[in-house]
Amino acid sequence: MKEEATIINLPKFPDRRGNLSVVEENENVPFKVARAYWIYDVPGGEKRGGHAYKRNRELIVALSGSFEVTVDSGRGDRKTFRLSRSYYGLYVPAGTWRELSDFSTNAVALVIASEPYDDDDYIRSIKQFKEYVRKQDGHRS
Repeated sequence: MKEEATIINLPKFPDRRGNLSVVEENENVPFKVARAYWIYDVPGGEKRGGHAYKRNRELIVALSGSFEVTVDSGRGDRKTFRLSRSYYGLYVPAGTWRELSDFSTNAVALVIASEPYDDDDYIRSIKQFKEYVRKQDGHRS
């Protein structure tokens, strides 16, 4: 059974001095963490992502502001999630096309990844992605 992109509720510790949320690998991050990066200062109208990974899994969190993440497993189930709270993370499994868009002013997207950077893990065109999914589904028959 194919994993699906899903929202994960992260712990939120409210305090009059400011709130605190936390991510921990193999607790609320469903994988061992190998890398983290963040996306910021995205000009209006720009998109980020537009690729899939063969092995890498991600947890995407809006640390500040808001943005949309559109995910597609290649099986006709395209969904868009609006991330706007730092205590929600979007889990994106391997083999999922994802695009980030509609960034608000001063939005910051934190991406926690299961794999170190590897250019060979990327699927960079939607056509190649659909072919990859067809081949993967064919191997499961």
